[in-house]
Amino acid sequence: MTGPSVEATPQVRASQSAVLTPILAAALDAFDEHSFHGATVRDIARRVGMTVPALYYHHENKEAMLYALLDASITRLAELCGEVDTPGASPRHRYTALVECLVRYTAVSRKLSRLDAEIRSLTPAHRATYSEKRASIELRLLSALTDGAAADQFDVTFPRETVRALVGMIQAITTWFDVDGELSLDTFVHRYLDIAGRMAGAR
Repeated sequence: MTGPSVEATPQVRASQSAVLTPILAAALDAFDEHSFHGATVRDIARRVGMTVPALYYHHENKEAMLYALLDASITRLAELCGEVDTPGASPRHRYTALVECLVRYTAVSRKLSRLDAEIRSLTPAHRATYSEKRASIELRLLSALTDGAAADQFDVTFPRETVRALVGMIQAITTWFDVDGELSLDTFVHRYLDIAGRMAGAR
């Protein structure tokens, strides 16, 4: 097989990250620099020019800020995936669009995407809500993959495991890709689409 296994879909608008309040933007920077447990509420308040009591007026505690960030990110990503997962489109097109959506969002929202590693710090209720939204995105990918296999567009033996491996590969983008580096975002997306197509056994 030569060239990309699946081609990019120009209509994907996954570069639109979640919109954050000044408090949440400050919390995100603090968590990214020091980790959730290493960051302090006092530092977050200082970054946004507020007192700690004033910050607590908006968010009950540090965990509430973490959940607000994670929820804003996964909600935005779920919206974007819903926009590109076009009803009636071929499974191959849906798979391509969803992969591109996830790759672009992760690449341009690295700080937010890296927070996924902090879900263990959420309360059980918050973790369950977040995990449910994340699972809905994975189910979209699984549906496109299994539908594609049934339509003989993909040759994949273990669809569920393939989706999990693909999601893990995309999450790893946050550890090394720099959107301002030498490799352009579009080139980067094409390479990941090629890899994703081969994982799915795109015909």
